[in-house]
Amino acid sequence: MPTSGIAEEAALLGTMPSDSMDDIELKNIKLQFPHARSMSREDSNAQEEVVETERGNVVVAVQGNRSKPAIVTYHDLGLNYISNFQAFFNYIDMRALIENFCIYHVNAPGQEEGAHTLPEDYIYPSMDELADQLNHVVLHFNLKHFIGFGVGVGANILCRYTLNHPEMVSALCLINCVSTQPGWIEWGYQKLNTRHLRSKGMTEGVLDYLMWHHFGRNTEDRSRDLVQVYKSYFERNVNPTNLALFIDSYVKRTDLNIHRDPDPTKKNAATLKVPVINITGASSPHVDDTVTFNGRLDPTNSSWMKISDCGMVLEEQPGKVSEAFRLFLQGEGYVAPLSPVKMALFRKQSLEKLFKGRLKTSGQCLQGIMNIIENPISAVLC
Repeated sequence: MPTSGIAEEAALLGTMPSDSMDDIELKNIKLQFPHARSMSREDSNAQEEVVETERGNVVVAVQGNRSKPAIVTYHDLGLNYISNFQAFFNYIDMRALIENFCIYHVNAPGQEEGAHTLPEDYIYPSMDELADQLNHVVLHFNLKHFIGFGVGVGANILCRYTLNHPEMVSALCLINCVSTQPGWIEWGYQKLNTRHLRSKGMTEGVLDYLMWHHFGRNTEDRSRDLVQVYKSYFERNVNPTNLALFIDSYVKRTDLNIHRDPDPTKKNAATLKVPVINITGASSPHVDDTVTFNGRLDPTNSSWMKISDCGMVLEEQPGKVSEAFRLFLQGEGYVAPLSPVKMALFRKQSLEKLFKGRLKTSGQCLQGIMNIIENPISAVLC
């Protein structure tokens, strides 16, 4: 091809739309960012009360109508009722459920939001003593009986209380529950963690352990925003001295000493007598512990559930957990079944309230009624 022809072809290609797209400036496009995941008292509709016990004060947050049946929650390591349960109980499908209940969120001593460092001479309660503190909560709020909802350490504490007071607990929903005493590897890691927390604060090693405890391995494969939120929370919002005391109590835990009777017709085995739903995530490091726990329960009143694609089930799969919990409570006669039509209507009403609240806080007015164009569920006909 002649030189002049090549030059003409190059000039022609230079005017092609594919190249000119590089010089286009995007204008009049307003970026919208999602609302950040919040872990603050300001976003909680619960009322906090201080309950005095023989081993110090316990902060309990009450959410809902106190005349309704009670659900008592207990949190995991490094968390409190806000960071462990606030998002889950504000999930739209859970709102439809908890309208029938009053939630009592129990915080372990010194683990509540903004807690002051516990005195140096304070002797932190053992796991059995933490379970005994629930007696004071029950008496303070005059609870006749309740449904327990615990995660990790909180699940173990609720089990201990139920074994001592089976008449007070109607059912248990337990997530990542460990029923055995710690092994040497866990004991060594936790002792190292407590030493670092007391002397250096929240170190990188302690942070990595907490992330593993809640999310499991391969956190890079999970929601980056969620992982970052919890990393930031552990670094900025956790009192390291108080957490060291809580961890030290957990690592000194004893075995629950429960077992399943080989004869299913016998009901005298030393195990939990109440209905139990035992939940874990497929990526959780506690899967084997929940399997062991399940093998020690009565198979006639317990069920084991492993949820795929998650480690921290309440944050990563709230829809599946809320559905399982709802069906569990339906089976125990606490709530009537919700039809898809009722669920769709409740979701629409909840979204309308949510958007109205956000528009009010931003100084705007909502004109008319917001209509949901897409049906939240694919089939609404029963």
